[in-house]
Formats: sequence, structure tokens, C-alpha cells
Amino acid sequence: MLRIRGTTYHFRRIVPPALRSALNQREIWVSLKTGYQNEARKRASLLHARTTELLEETSRAVAEGQERQTIPHVRDAMRDLHRLLEAPTGIEAVPLPVSRPRPRPQNMRKAPAVVTASKPQSLLLSEALTRFVLKNPHASADTRKATQRAVELFLQAFGDAPVSIIGGEKAGAFRDLLFSLPASLGKRKSSLTLTEEAERAKKDRRPTLSGKSVKNHMMRLSALWNQLLPRELVQKNPWTGWSFENGSKIIRRGWSTQELHTLMTGEWPRSSVPESAFRLVTMIGAYSGMRLGEICHLRTEDLQTIDGIPCFVIQPHTDSGWSPKTDAGTRIVPVHSRLIETGLLTLKNTTDAPYLIPGLNTSKDGVRGTVFGRSFSTMKTRLGLPAEITFHSFRHSVSTQLRNASADIREIWIDRLLGHEATHKSQGTSTYLSGITTANLKQTVEAISYPDDLFRKDWN
Repeated sequence: MLRIRGTTYHFRRIVPPALRSALNQREIWVSLKTGYQNEARKRASLLHARTTELLEETSRAVAEGQERQTIPHVRDAMRDLHRLLEAPTGIEAVPLPVSRPRPRPQNMRKAPAVVTASKPQSLLLSEALTRFVLKNPHASADTRKATQRAVELFLQAFGDAPVSIIGGEKAGAFRDLLFSLPASLGKRKSSLTLTEEAERAKKDRRPTLSGKSVKNHMMRLSALWNQLLPRELVQKNPWTGWSFENGSKIIRRGWSTQELHTLMTGEWPRSSVPESAFRLVTMIGAYSGMRLGEICHLRTEDLQTIDGIPCFVIQPHTDSGWSPKTDAGTRIVPVHSRLIETGLLTLKNTTDAPYLIPGLNTSKDGVRGTVFGRSFSTMKTRLGLPAEITFHSFRHSVSTQLRNASADIREIWIDRLLGHEATHKSQGTSTYLSGITTANLKQTVEAISYPDDLFRKDWN
């Protein structure tokens, strides 16, 4: 009963042949005055209920042999239907199309039907996602995954709609909804709607999405709109110019020794990721400061000896579409001596190609380590560890340790090791960054230290 014409949904219901004479029309066709599918369904459901009452009343009257002019309750029902459309439900009243037979002289030929070209429908948001992101060969796996997540949240909240009618009002409503959603959203299966998730988070006083998370979702949609603007598929970008300061904030920090001890002595949850992979990935993160995605996407050829020093090489893999987060993310990271002691260098010859870390699955969108991240979060929550620490907190720990190290370590070496952009960009800085020796990076990474009994040496 829902039809879309251009950018607007319509309600259509066929009048049964036996009742057409009484109602003097063949169908009921009403513009629902919205391009949002969820809202259209609500309005159509309301109209369906009232038109059902109208048709039932008319059917009873016809069965009793009453003439149309003598059926006041039918006229009243039609009047109520118009009042319903004029009510403040967001549906504006429009005349119902009535098919009235017009007399035609017998000698007059019937005019040939005029075929008009149907107006092309506007591009739906789901179609824009597929066309400009998911099927874009230049988009990285991270971009595809993050943009798809943002669009899916919007579709869950408001339904699919033409991009041309999504404006500031809906963008603002989406922003407000994101701020009310629990921070744990998506980390475990749930049958609740987003509205129900928000209500439960408010009732249980759970932490909600941070301003940074909300901003990330909005910026993904903004980037999509920036591809639509030059093609004149939209008139403006409604995802820019918003503030993200009024959401709950979680200040990320590094791990304390006690928290790391709790983590490493805890029970790894049952999942498709083996415990040995958990211990190996965690130890690499702790002794390198590498991002989770960088570790999980390491390949056997990414473990190389450079200037006589074993190193991880963080580099794009064009065949799978994965690439480091930023340009500065393409770098070399010397392997810490504690990792070498565990036998990590033997992985290159013993693991199944092409990836260095065994036991990690690749998701449908080409992202490796998604299940690991979910299991890590589940374990952390089960152990009662605070929300301020995550796997990414290993980067905070490493950065803090290195900046407080007593050894002569320059800050620009730390930025190079962690893949940070230089604090002040200049030609001289860029040249020096490219000229940092592997030995200096090795000196930097060896300044990372933890208590001897914190990590198992044998993760096999």
C-alpha cells in the first residue's frame, strides 16, 4: 500500500468493485507528505485502519440495499477521513482522486493514450552508500566499515530515504539520538531498537557515546555528502557545523600495572579467537604502541630485517584494500627484545600465509581482528576494568613511558615510532622524519618496559 513518487511516499488502496459505485471512486490515493519510510509506514497504518472502517460500513450499507445518497454514515466516514488527513499528524489533506465517468458522444473517437516518461526516483541513502563507498575501489577497508556503520545507524533510526530530502532537521535528530545511545552499542547482540537502547541507557545510567564517537559518525556521513554535492544529487551538506561538546565524555588513558595484571591473569572469553592470539596481540601492542588494526593486518613479509634490526613494516596492502590510518602510519617499528625472546621471529616461517598472527578471522568487509576487538572488550568489562582503558590505551601507555624515559629519546623519534603527525609540520621536519635511523627507533622502542612477570614469555 506504500508507493513512492519522486521523493514522497503515497498511500494507495484499491476500492473493491462492489463498492465503487457507492463511493464513486476506484481507489484511494493519498500523499503521505514524507520521504522517510518509517514515518510513512506509521501514517499509512493509520489510514489503513480508517479506510477499513469506511469500506466495512459501505459494504454493510450496500448489502442492505441502500442508495449512496441515503447512506449518511458513509458520508460521515468520508468526512472523518478528510479530518484525519487534516489532523496534526504531519499529513496534509489532499483531494482524493475520484474516477467519474464522463459522457462521450457515440461518434467521437477515443483519444489515444499519451505516454509520459516517469520521473526518475531520487538516489536513496542506502544506494549512495553502495555506489560511492562500498563499491569505491579507492576507499580503504576502515572507511567502508565506518561509513557503513554510520549509515546503518541512521537507517535503523529513520529508515531509508532519498538523500535529496535529508536536511538539517534529520541530521540534528540523528546527532541527538547518538548522544543518548549506550557506549557499549554494537559490542554485543541486542534485539532492542535504538530508541529502546537509549531509554535503557538512561534508566540504568549507563555511559553513552562520547562526543568523539558522535563526531566520527557525523563526519563519515559528511564525507559521503561531499561526494554527492558536486554531482548535484544534494543541495547542501547538513552534517557540518555541529557541536559535539554536550555528550558524555570518556577520557582515555594508559594502563596501570595493577590493571594490566588483572587483564593478563583474567580468563579469556570463549570465542573463535584462541587465547594464544589474545596474548600475542596484546603483548605486541604493549611493547610497540601499534594500533590493533595494524597488528591484525601484519603479513609475513611485513616482518623484515632492516639495517640488521628485526622490524615490523606498517604499509598498505592494495590487494585487500587495507591501509594505515594516516600517511604517518606508514612506518617501520623495531621489534622489542622481549618479543624476540618469546620466539615471535619464528612466526614468519611457521604461520600460515599470508598473515603473521594466526587465529584471526577477516570480516566480510575485509577488516581483520573485528572478533578479537569484541572479545577483548567483553573480557575487559567482565573483569570490571574501567571504560577509560581500551586496547588503544596501550598507545597511551607507550607514549607516556617514552616521554618520561630517562634515556636520551627525542620526541620526534616517538612520533615516528607511533605514527603520529609531527607537532609542527615543515619541510625540515618532514625531511628529518624520513632520515631517522633504524638504530634510533630501536633505542626508542627498547625504552618500553613492564614488570618481568606481567606477560607470559610463551604464548604458544
